[in-house]
Amino acid sequence: MIILILSAAVVCSVILAVSIGQVSIPFMESYRILVYQLTGIPIGDIGELASGSQVDIIWHIRLPRVLLAMIAGSGLALCGTVMQASVQNPLADPYILGISSGASLGATFSIMIGFGAAGIIGGMGIAFWAFIGALGAAALVLVLASIGGKTSSVKLVLAGTVINALCSAFSNFIVYFAKDAEGIRSVTFWTMGSLASAKWDKLPLIAIVMLIAVLFLLFQSRIMNTMLMGDETAVTLGVNLHFYRRLYMIISSMITGVIVATCGIIGFVGLIVPHLVRSVVGSDHKRLLPVAVLASAIFLIWTDVLARTVIPNGELPIGIVTALFGAPMFMYMLMKKSYGFGGK
Repeated sequence: MIILILSAAVVCSVILAVSIGQVSIPFMESYRILVYQLTGIPIGDIGELASGSQVDIIWHIRLPRVLLAMIAGSGLALCGTVMQASVQNPLADPYILGISSGASLGATFSIMIGFGAAGIIGGMGIAFWAFIGALGAAALVLVLASIGGKTSSVKLVLAGTVINALCSAFSNFIVYFAKDAEGIRSVTFWTMGSLASAKWDKLPLIAIVMLIAVLFLLFQSRIMNTMLMGDETAVTLGVNLHFYRRLYMIISSMITGVIVATCGIIGFVGLIVPHLVRSVVGSDHKRLLPVAVLASAIFLIWTDVLARTVIPNGELPIGIVTALFGAPMFMYMLMKKSYGFGGK
């Protein structure tokens, strides 16, 4: 029942969110435009709208952005939930493998060195280099954590911390010696997260990656439930922890890398939403995963609405808004001890 309610809430949120912005459009007008654009079926007098500025605002600007927020939010919560189970750590999030710092290094390199603007390699753009950086950091973490024996949750967390610090140091090094003020501003804005670059041609890749990952991970709930019981119990029950931990890390790295390359770094979503959902539906991943995916989609849709409307004729980086909401929520959960991680 809760999944059906949240699914309906996602659809309503999408329709409402495209109505809200610097140019206010009535809800029914947005609904008519969306139905006409998606199905070709006119509702009322659609003739004037079909060539009007409202159609351009909703169909070409707001709807791709709202859909990107929905997909990115779902992906971050999915990865956060999987990471928390894989490393058995309530503080785990999608960026625990140094993915955010690796992506930042790739984007900083692209922006400041100029590869994002010229040449065959540069034609691939900032998103390409951010994705390469994210995957490179994740690969280094997995290699570092596997040295000297099987990969453990503690070694993964420690390796992620090391790679995160290393990539951040290189990014700061590049920025420190750069003399491009506009480039520094671009790097800063990118690292705070933004959905402003949302376009229809960017949605298929991230949507396909997310769909495949969700369909696969929804059938992995038993393995993740076993992981929460601890390594010894999981091994006793016949779960190959070394294989599944690496598999989940690779899948999560791919999803997070695509999201970060498209939207920049959006913090707290993958950390907070799984805990909030866990406090409501419990730690069983069969219910936790789909509810977290839907709840996070709604959360990021509305935080993006706030980010693009709170400042007249401007917008806040969405990472600032999610942090302003996420940090107090997490402090409240800690005080109430309602995070319920692994039944603890």
